[in-house]
Amino acid sequence: MLPQNLGSETNIKLPFSFIIFSLIALVVSQLLLLFNGQMMAGGAFRIPAIWSAAHLMVLGWALLAAMGSMYQLVPVAFLTKIWNEKFGFLQFFVTAIGISSFAATLYLSPKNALIPGILTLLGILMFLFQMMMTLKTQAKPNILTAFVGTALVCLFLTITLGITLICSLKTGAGAGHYQAIFQSHLLLGLTGWFTLLIFGFSYKMVPMFSLSHGFPMIQAKFVYGFYVSGLILTLISFLTGQNILLKLGFFLLLAGFSIFSWHISIIIRKRLKKKLDKPFTFAISAIGFGNLIHLAAFILLWTPSFKDLVGPLVYAYILLWIILSITGYLYKIVPFLWWTYKYSKEIGKTKVPSLKDMMNDKLIVPVLSSFIAAVLIIFCSMAIKSLILFNIGQIVVSITFLIIALSIISVLKK
Repeated sequence: MLPQNLGSETNIKLPFSFIIFSLIALVVSQLLLLFNGQMMAGGAFRIPAIWSAAHLMVLGWALLAAMGSMYQLVPVAFLTKIWNEKFGFLQFFVTAIGISSFAATLYLSPKNALIPGILTLLGILMFLFQMMMTLKTQAKPNILTAFVGTALVCLFLTITLGITLICSLKTGAGAGHYQAIFQSHLLLGLTGWFTLLIFGFSYKMVPMFSLSHGFPMIQAKFVYGFYVSGLILTLISFLTGQNILLKLGFFLLLAGFSIFSWHISIIIRKRLKKKLDKPFTFAISAIGFGNLIHLAAFILLWTPSFKDLVGPLVYAYILLWIILSITGYLYKIVPFLWWTYKYSKEIGKTKVPSLKDMMNDKLIVPVLSSFIAAVLIIFCSMAIKSLILFNIGQIVVSITFLIIALSIISVLKK
């Protein structure tokens, strides 16, 4: 369980502002994908509608949900207060407006996305500054600091490369390097920022939610070393075109993720809690999916079909690793935050609902199971270019995301 002082560490309105906006962005992104299914199923990913949906899902949903969670978890993980909460609210408004206008401009007129992109960059830079000033006060840096700090660096590089892509699209400058910049943007955003961030906070949340004690942490150093080395080599391969570096980079990424999976299994085996909560179980299952996708990418890299399956693999990586991880953790974090904020001071004075009453656990298994099945259907539809399969899968994914959003928001009414 999270520490009892968690709710008082940060003004709860701050993380919830990010989380609620992210849920709205998630639903809108899925509707955009649903209405443009024929393009996705046909393998056309670099078009305005898909750009808009992808950035709404990755920036609007995953990034803002991660930011909101960090505003609440950083004080707990690093035993230090958020540097400036008022600055955090200002950063939320700047980032939310930036991402909304950026996604809309990508859809309507990509060449005019520079100014909204710069506004988004400003919001992210404000967040990076907030986190830098917060982590600066940490008494003793540890391996979690390395994961989160490197993830923040990757986030900065990702958004910088994104602005570079927009400038190239608008002016034609650096057109010869567009592919390398795009690949680097994708790599640093997904495997750099999100994966390293999830790695870092998993080392805090997995022991909390499983009540694990007495586990070793030496493996985390190998996870960090292998995975970051893989990121660097893969990045260099994009810039130099050296295929051998790409294969070596993918191998190191796979090795790092595999060690992480093994390490988490060690931590889980050291648990005192016999039965794991259902949302947490799905967050753990996301690690398995992430590992399988890394393995599949490494194997397919040696085959001619790799280029045709990059799109489906990236989609599966975002949905089954990043999104499923964040969703599983949010189902645990949000009810506890709200319960602590609203009822912790009332214990012993009046009857209060239990933590289990804050979220309908019976809903979680069918919804997230349907989500996983639908994503696998969409993956297959993209691989074989079947519009019918894509529409079936996307309708189910859209419905499950809507239910997820409503169920998380419904906690605020209890």
